[in-house]
Amino acid sequence: MADLTTEFLGIKSPNPFWLASAPPTDKEYNVRRAFEAGWGGVVWKTLGSEGPPVVNVNGPRYGAIWGADRRLLGLNNIELITDRSLETNLEEITRVKKDYPDRAVIVSIMVPCEEQAWKDILPRVEATGADGIELNFGCPHGMAERGMGSAVGQVPEYIQMVTEWCKQYYSKPVIVKLTPNITDIRYPARAAKTGGADAVSLINTINSITSVNLDSMAPEPTIGGKGTHGGYCGPAVKPIALNMVAEIARCPQTHGMPISAIGGVTTWKDAAEFIAMGAGNVQVCTAAMTYGFKVVQEMITGLSAWMDEKGHSSIQDFMGSAVPNVTDWQYLDLNYVTKAKISQDDCIKCGRCFAACEDTSHQAIEMSEDRVFTVKDDECVACNLCVNVCPIEGCITMEEVPAGEIDLRTGEVVSADHGDWTTHPNNPSVTAAE
Repeated sequence: MADLTTEFLGIKSPNPFWLASAPPTDKEYNVRRAFEAGWGGVVWKTLGSEGPPVVNVNGPRYGAIWGADRRLLGLNNIELITDRSLETNLEEITRVKKDYPDRAVIVSIMVPCEEQAWKDILPRVEATGADGIELNFGCPHGMAERGMGSAVGQVPEYIQMVTEWCKQYYSKPVIVKLTPNITDIRYPARAAKTGGADAVSLINTINSITSVNLDSMAPEPTIGGKGTHGGYCGPAVKPIALNMVAEIARCPQTHGMPISAIGGVTTWKDAAEFIAMGAGNVQVCTAAMTYGFKVVQEMITGLSAWMDEKGHSSIQDFMGSAVPNVTDWQYLDLNYVTKAKISQDDCIKCGRCFAACEDTSHQAIEMSEDRVFTVKDDECVACNLCVNVCPIEGCITMEEVPAGEIDLRTGEVVSADHGDWTTHPNNPSVTAAE
């Protein structure tokens, strides 16, 4: 079987699946249960300094977006960092790390943007024996209003400054957690690297309001008739996270910087995609909150089986392998041509492809009187919309058309030996009938 053991920043764990800093890692009881279920590591829920106590709301803390089958697609939360005392958390972290030396234990920290505050807390965290720290520069709600969280993560100069403090007063790995609530993720990543960060983790939650109650006319979740923006996470944010991870992985200034990927990891396939995009491990939150800690067992089994099938003995075998294939639009091959093809054996004649293409795309699908749907090659621009709206997987496919098989006068796919052929002056790899 494939070896899922990972070594991230010199921190070994039996698999690349870590629990992210969130409610599932808020206390010793949870973390012990997580480790018994098979998780390779945890990032302890964010600790704060010994100042005014953090008080969470005693009403609903989560809003949600569901799919048609009520599958949870996105979760919005307005919960703050830990509301348990710093001393209690530090004692529990010490016990857990001692009892699970083979698991990664990272401590998330958020204190005011003042050197003394970091200088005070870092030695106490290091005394727990935890493997490293994660600087929470991403939380978009509550704490940001106090000048922490994403309020820091949106200012590269602050990121660099605080990271330098941490590298000065802490001897173990420093991971900087980045906020997605920024125009270009590369700038904070570069600032973290300049400040000496050993790695970055991303993405933190996205600023959001998931819904409005049309009876009370207040955002949900609603607390005493009022609501607020929160942090959005879950499967719905995966595309955003995957893109931001890719941007950092392929940026010349941050290329090679270790990445811990976060954002919508629900299955082993999600994890494999992030690792292929350059991540050294993945952090999970919403999936555990939805399905419980044992969901990791399916992730471990699935990733191991896929790696065996592909001949990968370790995650290093495919880590970052997709990065070279991420490019800017201007470098895409405009000579590459595909056309849609509908399998009549699989078609259930629902007409979704026809409606979508006829009304909103390129009028490239024809419907006969007996509801047989066929593609008009001369109109098909290979946009892929029909594939995405078809309810039957594999019924519609995009098939590559080799150079020399498109009549540029009509746009139709024709045989390569049809008539006389010449090279088209604006597209040398495509030939057209005279």
